[in-house]
Amino acid sequence: MLDHLAYEAPAPKVIAGAKEDWELVIGMEVHAQVASKAKLFSGASTQFGAEPNSNVAFVDAAMPGMLPVINEFCVEQAVRTGLGLKAEINLTSAFDRKNYFYPDLPQGYQISQLYHPIVGEGEIIVDMGPGVARKVRVERIHLEQDAGKSIHDMDPNKSFVDLNRTGVALMEIVSRPDIRGPEEAAAYVTKLRQILRYLGTCDGNMQEGSMRADVNVSVCRPGQYEKYMETQDFGHLGTRCEIKNMNSMRFIQMAIDVEARRQIAILEDGGEIVQETRLYDADKNETRSMRSKEEAHDYRYFPCPDLMPLEIEQGWVDDIAASLPELPDEKMARFVKDFGLSEYDAGVLTAEAENAAYFEQVAKGRDGKLAANWVINELFGRLKKEDHGITESPVSPAQLGSIIELISADTISGKIAKELFEIVYTEGGDPAQIVEERGMKQVTDTGAIEAAVDQIIADNPAQVEKAQANPKLAGWFVGQVMKATGGKANPKAVNQLVSRKLGL
Repeated sequence: MLDHLAYEAPAPKVIAGAKEDWELVIGMEVHAQVASKAKLFSGASTQFGAEPNSNVAFVDAAMPGMLPVINEFCVEQAVRTGLGLKAEINLTSAFDRKNYFYPDLPQGYQISQLYHPIVGEGEIIVDMGPGVARKVRVERIHLEQDAGKSIHDMDPNKSFVDLNRTGVALMEIVSRPDIRGPEEAAAYVTKLRQILRYLGTCDGNMQEGSMRADVNVSVCRPGQYEKYMETQDFGHLGTRCEIKNMNSMRFIQMAIDVEARRQIAILEDGGEIVQETRLYDADKNETRSMRSKEEAHDYRYFPCPDLMPLEIEQGWVDDIAASLPELPDEKMARFVKDFGLSEYDAGVLTAEAENAAYFEQVAKGRDGKLAANWVINELFGRLKKEDHGITESPVSPAQLGSIIELISADTISGKIAKELFEIVYTEGGDPAQIVEERGMKQVTDTGAIEAAVDQIIADNPAQVEKAQANPKLAGWFVGQVMKATGGKANPKAVNQLVSRKLGL
C-alpha cells in the first residue's frame, strides 16, 4: 500500500432511469499478447501486418505428427507479469486442451491452462482520482495460444482464414468481480496496460489486437455485493453476460452501460437473464447475442498429452524478480517525494515509462517542479498537437534541461524561454549558444530598467493617476516596460521598480 494513496470502497454505480435501484458488478478477462518474436509452441514469427499465412509453422497448421515445444521466453514473460502484479507464482503448472471447432483453429482445440495456471492471485491498484485508489484482485494469469483470424469482407460468397495469429502466446489475466462501474473498468484496463508496458511483457497496442478485454457484466440489488464479499458466493451477484473482444477504453465504458441497462430492463419486466456471450455494436450502441455461455464441461477440457507439467525453480523466479523495473506506483510516489510534484503531475509524467525517463533526465540536478511544468505544458502540449510521442521529440532532455538552467539562473525570462523553446524545437541547436548569439539575455541591470520605467511614467501622467487610485492598474506599466525592452527586462525587477516609483 502506497502512503500517498487512500483506499476507498467504490461508490456503487446506480443506473439512472431504472424503476428500482440496481448496482453494477464487473469482472474482466484481459488477453495480453506476450512480447515475444516467436510463438508459444513454435519458432514462427509474431510480426504484425505480415502477408496472410506467412507466419505459420507446421505445428501451428496442425500438420500430422507435429508436436508443440514450449517457448521459455514466453514463460518468463508470464512470470514477470505475475511478479509485477504482486501475484503468487506457481512453480508447477500444466497445460490443457480446450476443445472447440472453428475454421481458424486448425487443431480443433486450443492449448490453455484451466486447472493449474502459472500465476495465482495478485492485485492491481486502480487510480480513481487524486489521492484515491481502488484495489482490484487478480484471480489468475494463464498462458494460452491464440487462434487465427476469419475474414468475411473480401468476397461476397466466401470467407478466408489467416493463420498468422495461430499459436501466438497470450496471457489471460482474470480479475475478480471487484469492479463497480464503467469508469473504473476503463481505469483498470488502463492501469493494467501501463504495468505491462513498464514490464515490457506486452506492448499494449489495442488497435493491433495485442491487448483486448472480455467484460463480464451483471446487476444486483443494493447490499448483494457486500454479501458476496462476506461469503464469496457468486449467487449474490446476478447472472453475468460476457462482452467479447473489447479493444477501446471508450467502447468498454459504453458497452458496460448499455448492457447493464439491457439486463435491468429485462429484470424489471419480470424476465430472467440468460448467461451468454455477447458482442458490442458501436454503431448501434447495443450488445447482441453471440452464443450461449459455455462452461468448462462444454469445452471438454483435459490435460494436454503432448506437454509435460511445467516445472520452474524458485531461483529462476527470484532472478526475474531482481530484474523488475521500478513500476508506475512506486515511480509516482518517488516523483512526489523527490521532486516535490503534485500527485497529478507525477501521474502524468509516469503514465508512460518513456515519458518518465525523459523527465528524470531533464530534472536531474535541476528544479524538479520547473522541469515538470516545462515537460508537461510546453513539450507534451506541443507533441500532442502534432500527434507525436516522446520518442519523436525534436527537443532532447539535455536541450530542455539547458533551457531550465537558463531560467533558473535568471539569464532569460519565462517569455524569452518560450521563444527559445520554439527555436530549439524547430531549428535545433544549443540553447545557451542561441541565447548568446541572438542577444536573448534577460536585462538585469537595474539602472537600464529604471530608465525605462521612468520614461514610461513620464510619458503617461494620466495613467499614473489611475494606477495610484487603483493599484491593480500598475500592471499596465509593467507591460509597457517589458514591451519597450523587447521582453528582456527581469519581470521581478520591473514590478518592484514600478511599485516603488508609483508609491504603491
